[in-house]
Amino acid sequence: MTAIRSGLVAPIAALAAAFAGGLATLPLPASAASALALEACVSDIRREAVAAGVPQKLADQALGGVKYDEKAVRFSRTQPEYKTEIWDYMAFLVDAERIRDGRALMKRHQTLLAQVQKRVGVDRHIVAALWGVETDYGRKKGDFFIPHALANVVCLSGRRASYFKGELITALKIVAAGDLHLKDLQGSWAGAFGQTQFMPSTYRRLAVDFDGNGRKDLVNSEADALASAANYLKKAGWNNRLPWGFEVHLPKGYNGPSGRKKRASLSTWAKRGITHIDGTPVQGAYSAGLLLPAGRNGPAFLVTKNFDALYSYNVAESYALAIGHLSDRLRGHGPLEAKWPTDDPGLSRAQRLDLQKRLLLNGYNIGKADGLIGPVTQDAIRKAEIRLGMEPTGRPGTKIYRALGGNR
Repeated sequence: MTAIRSGLVAPIAALAAAFAGGLATLPLPASAASALALEACVSDIRREAVAAGVPQKLADQALGGVKYDEKAVRFSRTQPEYKTEIWDYMAFLVDAERIRDGRALMKRHQTLLAQVQKRVGVDRHIVAALWGVETDYGRKKGDFFIPHALANVVCLSGRRASYFKGELITALKIVAAGDLHLKDLQGSWAGAFGQTQFMPSTYRRLAVDFDGNGRKDLVNSEADALASAANYLKKAGWNNRLPWGFEVHLPKGYNGPSGRKKRASLSTWAKRGITHIDGTPVQGAYSAGLLLPAGRNGPAFLVTKNFDALYSYNVAESYALAIGHLSDRLRGHGPLEAKWPTDDPGLSRAQRLDLQKRLLLNGYNIGKADGLIGPVTQDAIRKAEIRLGMEPTGRPGTKIYRALGGNR
């Protein structure tokens, strides 16, 4: 599920794993010939890295003993079987646990976040929300050793080999520059790493040494990681004088323009009958686009150019919406007023974990319950749905959760 774009990969390996159950797998190589091909390819990468300025010793350490990584190659070759509904995405990313933890961490790091906001010019709630969505506030940065994972992707997946090779070599240059240790290169199969999941090329371009220790360390330094994420958004056009957006109410039967790029002045939206969600008039000297992530029957939002800055971080409107809404919750605002147009809402992380435990109690062998919904759990959900006379979807929704006794 991890999306690759202009230098960043997100959101986090943990999020990718949470939705990895919807992936269709292509055949993967595992033969002796493939192992020999991998070894030869890695040797070529090592030579290119050294020719590009990476010290020989570092290249040898980073690329020595590369083994076939079925998981990295599979992730690089997979495509979603089905679309993740916006209500599933938001339920997972903006749950009570992430809101609670984010507020606690904002209090703990209030001085740092205030400094980032003042010096870089990006709202601290947005920075904290991005941190929460990307790596659950630095706790889930990914479990791939990037040089080995990228070597597998370059040599065996056949997908954008030149791009990934460049990212691998750039990652080694970051280590060579003294910003990180080799062991710090743990992250996504595609190369994103650190507390805010920068790709190596983005790291080299936009990382900042905010704590002033002479190193740009987005892995171990919250200061560097948060300031660098803010720097990315600032370069992407963030304007602290604007909101990211806000929830609105559509007039009955609205059939006017929509889409985040179809901007109009707030006075124009007001003339079209759109109000704040509480019915008060929309007003302000800026333009916005109307975002309808679930169509005209679901929550609606007027979003500004700041939304586009969030979008650029992962090129997904659902991702930008999750950060925007989480930032509002961290600020103390309540949940969305409008309901998603579904009778089967998505589950929080705690509910997903509880669902797996209930599947185990009902005799479905899914392995260890970890809250990550993969193909084994999906298959168990389908079997449970069939047994209970429900439509077999394999989706971790409220209906199957409640049918199995869940009520958290």
